[in-house]
Amino acid sequence: QVQLVESGGGAVQAGGSLRLSCVASGLTFSTYGMGWFRQAPGKEREFVSRISSSTFSTYYGDSVKGRFTMSRDNAKNTVYLQMNSLKSEDTAVYYCAARSTSLWWDYWGQGTQVTVSS
Repeated sequence: QVQLVESGGGAVQAGGSLRLSCVASGLTFSTYGMGWFRQAPGKEREFVSRISSSTFSTYYGDSVKGRFTMSRDNAKNTVYLQMNSLKSEDTAVYYCAARSTSLWWDYWGQGTQVTVSS
């Protein structure tokens, strides 16, 4: 059974940093593209970043460009989201997702809460 488990969320002051992790199991990790999404209360789920399965190329949503960095470690079946210069607007539940094609996201994690104060 496929599982994506996020960790690393928590509370941080504006301007601070946090690193999220997502560990995948039950799939051939190296063949899946991975992504991060977030959702704040009362708002639509928002794309944050993605990383490809082949070239490890990354792409970021406009709201996080220059502040967040996504990476992956195929040996550990893990993707990361390094978040710097955090703002209150970054407060949300962050979800990890996996896809075998670019058509849709196949699997989702349960999410991890990130709260940025001040």
